[in-house]
Amino acid sequence: MDAEELIRGRKLLIVDDEEDVLEELIELLDMCKIDTATTFEDGKTQLEEGKYDLAVLDIMGVKGFELLEIAKKKKVPALMLTAHSLTEESLKRSAEEGAAYFAPKEEMGNIHLFVADVIEARDKKTNSWIKWFDRFATFYDRRFHGTNWREQEKKFWDKMVRGTSGT
Repeated sequence: MDAEELIRGRKLLIVDDEEDVLEELIELLDMCKIDTATTFEDGKTQLEEGKYDLAVLDIMGVKGFELLEIAKKKKVPALMLTAHSLTEESLKRSAEEGAAYFAPKEEMGNIHLFVADVIEARDKKTNSWIKWFDRFATFYDRRFHGTNWREQEKKFWDKMVRGTSGT
């Protein structure tokens, strides 16, 4: 089954304070049922009251880590999508706090693949960070200037990409 088939009809919440990002994501994920929010408050309300297969959360501008906490309590997997918080610290914090994925906005054109990675991992009860690592390890090696980001936290990242956390 390809990525689009896998996510067709899935209900997503996308929270981002940038209208143009929301519009692009709606277009890229047109095979899904999508609710959107542009503020933390609206995102919080929708997460608490709605039922979602996945939440796509910006970090900056909408208190993404606070929304991640709510999503986790509601058992909604969260895909963190960021441009301004594309740091080693935010990556590790996302993983530690229960995000299922951490993607850069510059790769947004492939969002359907990232959503499918998370949905597939949840459906199969596997670890979504394994697919994330396959897709993004070299991207983050370049972004963070080498592999030190992994070596400095070797035990943590080994557990994330081999263990069962992050789903």
